[in-house]
Amino acid sequence: MATVCDNPAEHRYEIAEGGELVGYADYTLQGDVIAFPHTVTFPGNEGRGLARQLVEFALDDARRRQLAVLPQCSYVRKVIADRPGDYLSLVPVDLRAALHKF
Repeated sequence: MATVCDNPAEHRYEIAEGGELVGYADYTLQGDVIAFPHTVTFPGNEGRGLARQLVEFALDDARRRQLAVLPQCSYVRKVIADRPGDYLSLVPVDLRAALHKF
């Protein structure tokens, strides 16, 4: 079972299995806006849904913290596009129409 947590000292959300880091999503935080520039799943851990679990946790946390999301990372954009009813409202209105163009 994977666990996900925010590591504010490293400016990233991390996902671990058995206490071993298997991926992360970097972020920058300015005021009430969080930008996600990059998501990484370490080799050997791809294709298992870990990146999706990680990004969904990060987006759910952004919602809980009432942060606007700038999805600079293509995978974060994909998760938002796959579940617009859950996550599109986190993206600033002026960026929603252009979401597929990032």
